[in-house]
Amino acid sequence: MRPLPTAPSRRSAGVDPAADAAALLRRVGFATLMVVLPSLALVTRRGLVVLAPIGVALLVIASFLDGQHRPLRVTAWRLTASRAGLAAGLAALWCALSLVWTPFLSPAAERLFNIAATVGVAFAGVFALPDRMRSANLYLLPVGVGLAALVAIGVALVVPGARDGTDEAAQNLGRGLVVLALFVWPAVAWLRSRHRDLEALGLAVAVAFAAVLGPDAMPVIALGIGAAVYALVAAAPALGVRVTAAGMAGLLAVAPLLPFVGRPLSALILGPSHPITHSLAIWRRLVLSEPVRLITGHGFETALRGRFVGLLHPNAPSTLLLEVWYELGIVGALAGAVALWAAVRRAGREHPVLLPGITAAFATAYAFACLGIGTAQMWWFTALSLLVLVFVANERGQFRTTRPKAVLFNRVAANDR
Repeated sequence: MRPLPTAPSRRSAGVDPAADAAALLRRVGFATLMVVLPSLALVTRRGLVVLAPIGVALLVIASFLDGQHRPLRVTAWRLTASRAGLAAGLAALWCALSLVWTPFLSPAAERLFNIAATVGVAFAGVFALPDRMRSANLYLLPVGVGLAALVAIGVALVVPGARDGTDEAAQNLGRGLVVLALFVWPAVAWLRSRHRDLEALGLAVAVAFAAVLGPDAMPVIALGIGAAVYALVAAAPALGVRVTAAGMAGLLAVAPLLPFVGRPLSALILGPSHPITHSLAIWRRLVLSEPVRLITGHGFETALRGRFVGLLHPNAPSTLLLEVWYELGIVGALAGAVALWAAVRRAGREHPVLLPGITAAFATAYAFACLGIGTAQMWWFTALSLLVLVFVANERGQFRTTRPKAVLFNRVAANDR
């Protein structure tokens, strides 16, 4: 009597429990970062800072389980040995060195440590990404951005004071719309790379409508600048990238000259008593009164805290262009300008289909910083770090997915005939 056949075990069927667990953790991690986080940022202040390390930790654990990440040495070398990486490293080193002469040593050191920790978490997430990203994980991003846009519209229309108030609901909505304006570009880029142009257009329109309903005009302006850059790069990639890189780096490099040009124009167009004209006049006096500080800067963290102790006039412009020069001087400003120029020129070179979205994200983030977003706040650095992580994931998802033709089987069939 022959024995009954037994069912094949999971191990004999080629199923790896560790790989299954890693795939599940990676899916949950991306769902946390791409679906939950954009919506949560609209209704709570700490959601972005708290959830980001959790999502990245899940990605890191998944990479340890299945080992699908790229070699750490190769990834680290590509990030740090590039022109943008070297310039950014010089700017970070100058930030640390400026702690010697900053008048706010303790809070400046704490802020620099927090920024370094945030960047370290982002690097850990980038190192943990598999060499090939599954499309199912990347489709979570447009789903999360679309859901967040609907949540933002609902909050703006339903919650009292969310659109025109200054309470916590309005602040949360404004902060969440900034995150949404940044994350829409990798979502659009991914959809366009999958030839889902109609869905990409609908997603962009939903985010723009949510931004219009927001409590301030900053997200609308930044989105408009990003959309203009997207259209330019999509129409003429080489020209668009050069214009964007030169514009961003050039504005930062020549920022001390801007009040001398902008104040007469502002006085002519807006009037001599307009707040913008007054702010540009303050900026002009700063440049003329302390020319030596244009070399060394006042030290890290002085642009924010100096307003409260009389070191910097409270009505001075709140813009990255002033703050970088005021804190870090010519060394930090030129290092940052070179890093911006090199990063924009290098971005998307291996995957041209993502180039318009990457460049638009650069322009949108830079516009927010120039318009006065709180660049010293940790939620802003966390959002930028996650933006980089998402675009790297998008690049890892750009590989050939079409099946090869069955040439061998066709030849065998022809020989049999």
